[in-house]
Amino acid sequence: MKRWLPSPFLSLALAAMWLLLNRSLSPGHLFLAVLVGWLMPWLMAPLRPAAGRIARPGVLLRLVLRVGGDVIVSALQVAGGVLLARRRAPRARFLVVPLELRDPFALAALACITTVVPGTVWAELSRDRSQLRLHVFDEAGDEDFIQRYKTRYEAPLKEIFEP
Repeated sequence: MKRWLPSPFLSLALAAMWLLLNRSLSPGHLFLAVLVGWLMPWLMAPLRPAAGRIARPGVLLRLVLRVGGDVIVSALQVAGGVLLARRRAPRARFLVVPLELRDPFALAALACITTVVPGTVWAELSRDRSQLRLHVFDEAGDEDFIQRYKTRYEAPLKEIFEP
């Protein structure tokens, strides 16, 4: 079954999207929706990466809650920094964070976390994946930020993806 229909939910979503975009339930569009829904996932199946393995779902839940809280706190800090920029210019800079993570799924999750938290931008990952260059909006202590970043995000991801 997996060989002929590698991703049933994706097939269903593609077929539904085809029908919604064309605003028609004619037999021709139904046939094309089924064809697109079946053919696209089947052709793209070799390009999909292997599924990642999550070892500690409890740690994952704590990480999601932590990131949610950090998004709110950081958004308020960035808003304050923007509003008070005339009094005190933000201390924006690039920081290099040494990484212990090597798992591609963990690095992708770290990239998503970094991007979603206001005030931080994932700028570059070294070729050997040992260092990450981040741009931070307003940070005073480089070493404090790096240690906090590694403790709050990298360590749980390492525990989840690299047990």
